[in-house]
Amino acid sequence: MRTKVTLSSLLLLVLLASSTCFALEEAQPEAVTEKMAFKLVRGVANVTTSVVEIPKQSYLMVRDRGNVGYVVGPLKGMGMAFYRLFAGLTETIFFAVPQPGYYDPMIAPEFVWQGWEEKRVEPRKAAAGGADKKGE
Repeated sequence: MRTKVTLSSLLLLVLLASSTCFALEEAQPEAVTEKMAFKLVRGVANVTTSVVEIPKQSYLMVRDRGNVGYVVGPLKGMGMAFYRLFAGLTETIFFAVPQPGYYDPMIAPEFVWQGWEEKRVEPRKAAAGGADKKGE
């Protein structure tokens, strides 16, 4: 009797566990291969265009910070070029691995030609401007 109860409860557990497996929707092979191909292309593009980060960051720093950007911009550009090169190599080598986060990009923005938006507003400048106006 005890064996029957154990077997029936085990069978019930297996049936319940397997029913949840059937409820999960598997990714379509076409979608997976598309994401893998896009990750590979993104990686190769980031490797080849990583050097463009130097003039990009120089321009952005001069635009946002003024004259200090002529010194800081190229240094930041070299660091970002190295980071984009590393991310591109990693994505190129491991394009078949769904990491990080199911083929998401490792670097933001995804490509060097993105991220040229208008000047960023810094909170400390806005706060300092507001404090000066209160004192007047």
